[in-house]
Amino acid sequence: MTAPQDRRAEPPASGSSAEDHVARHHTGLAALGRAPEADAEGRWTAEALVQRFDEVRGHTELLAAPLSPEDQTVQSMPDVSPTKWHRAHVTWFFETFVLADHERGFAPFQDRYWFLFNSYYEGLGPRYSRPDRGLITRPGAHDVGVYRGNVDARFRDLVSGLDEGTLRALADTVELGFHHEQQHQELLLMDVKHVLSRNPMEPVYAGRRREPGTPDALGWLDVEGGLVEVGHRGHGFGFDNEVPLHRQWLEPYRVADRLVTNGEWLEFMADGGYDRHELWLYDGWNTVRAEGWRAPFYWTQVDGVWLEHTLHGTWPVDPAAPVSHVSHYEADAYATWAGARLPTEGEWEHAVRVDGQADDTDASRVVGNLADTEAFHPRAATPAPDGSVLRQVYGDCWEWTASSYHPYPGFAVPDGAIGEYNGKFMSGQMVLRGGCALTPPGHARATYRNFFPPAARWALSGVRLADGGAPSPTPRKATA
Repeated sequence: MTAPQDRRAEPPASGSSAEDHVARHHTGLAALGRAPEADAEGRWTAEALVQRFDEVRGHTELLAAPLSPEDQTVQSMPDVSPTKWHRAHVTWFFETFVLADHERGFAPFQDRYWFLFNSYYEGLGPRYSRPDRGLITRPGAHDVGVYRGNVDARFRDLVSGLDEGTLRALADTVELGFHHEQQHQELLLMDVKHVLSRNPMEPVYAGRRREPGTPDALGWLDVEGGLVEVGHRGHGFGFDNEVPLHRQWLEPYRVADRLVTNGEWLEFMADGGYDRHELWLYDGWNTVRAEGWRAPFYWTQVDGVWLEHTLHGTWPVDPAAPVSHVSHYEADAYATWAGARLPTEGEWEHAVRVDGQADDTDASRVVGNLADTEAFHPRAATPAPDGSVLRQVYGDCWEWTASSYHPYPGFAVPDGAIGEYNGKFMSGQMVLRGGCALTPPGHARATYRNFFPPAARWALSGVRLADGGAPSPTPRKATA
């Protein structure tokens, strides 16, 4: 059933120059950086909740603004979703989990949208095939904007009229919706990066190239280990997969102070890294041969020069920047070649805490190359925060760990369809930590557990080395 016409709101205007977009981006990010949050006891006021809602929702439209309706429709591979689908799905989330349960006389904006824009919630009925999302030409990008405007207006009306008890009961779901939309903001950019990479015109999304950096030496942070606590500590927002807080035993270890660079990866390639089976996990080596991997995902060699596709264009590889868009298989093979290993997620989190970079009370104080509006890309390592050793902890690239994505001891799946958010994916995935250059502000924290299949390369993922805790292998460099 289509909602009455007078309930609809016009979508925000889109289509502007890259320069205008970047300027508006900085303004939008500044607002997000000072966004209202719940109080110390986790309570939201209606005004703060609506303000935060508008800021998060507005940021999604800002990200979509440089894209044409055609850009927003393309699905370049099954793992990629069209931009307009992301915009509609996060709207469906608020309509489904907030309006449907609390709006008096609720009726969906459009009956079939619940089928088109449900992602994987089996408990909410059938849904359209994920690999075929690019076949949906209607609703178009403009119509999705109308849908967003309608749900936004109804959300504001609903929240503004709630009594304190109902508001408190609803606030956790709304806050989950904020962070869900932020996840899709990051995915939107990763996905459109792949879409544009398939275009021989080499179109630019936005941003500009930084001057290439100067590679520096790799340093290390030594960590004593012991019986440590891992997991979310109850201050501020956290996904259900970050709890419960529990203890792990860690042997002494050390972690690299920065991410592996493109220049170091070129050495790996020159030493036959993609040709030597002894460096690879069994499944990884089979994937290398089946897929013909010879370099990171977005690298292409032209006339002997390695070029990298980015959201700001295609440019020669910067040797000082972190290598990105590599799979867990590649990260593990590189670590073996370098005589090191990947950190476990417990080691990663504890090292960040020991290094003084785990702010459990305010995610907005997390610093790093997050939500990069200059280049929309990782940058060369800069000095660590005062008093710390580790660089690039947050932002630049999501960091592969050696940990499979499993539930923490005592994890319980929440009741209802919301319980499908994380728990059912705890198989066949590897954990990544830290955030990336496309992660929205306020969305990164020390306990955040991202996850992807080990062969995934389209995500903005990189590598931080570790060793210790067991005898370190000797480097496998053929030319050493």
